[in-house]
Amino acid sequence: MYSIGDLSRRTGVKVPTIRYYEQMGLIAAPERSEGNQRRYEKPELERLAFIRHARDLGLSIESIRDLLALSQHPERPCGEADRIAKEHLITVREKIAQLQKLERELERVVACNGDHTIGDCYVIRALADHSMCGSDH
Repeated sequence: MYSIGDLSRRTGVKVPTIRYYEQMGLIAAPERSEGNQRRYEKPELERLAFIRHARDLGLSIESIRDLLALSQHPERPCGEADRIAKEHLITVREKIAQLQKLERELERVVACNGDHTIGDCYVIRALADHSMCGSDH
């Protein structure tokens, strides 16, 4: 049996986050000790480690909920799990493309190297006038 603190230390998930996952239904409410402390068993530890890894990969709570439900049926085909992961990959790639556009625009904006006064500063002027940007970002 693990206390909530033990679970936190073993998985790297903060105690309030563990409680949040309980409220969201990602992990079941644990048994309580006579002193009313939460007591978790190994399956909850493994489930929380799964959730932590999925969150580290940026998966949404809803996607994690779906993947957890799928994991309860090891005999089923994995097409639905693959679909969830592929959709997330598309989202990640879209975010990367957006960040690359943002990076290019910021490189362009800061190219003056601070050689001017604030009154002539391109960074300040570009932030005040979006039309000075080289692209939509």
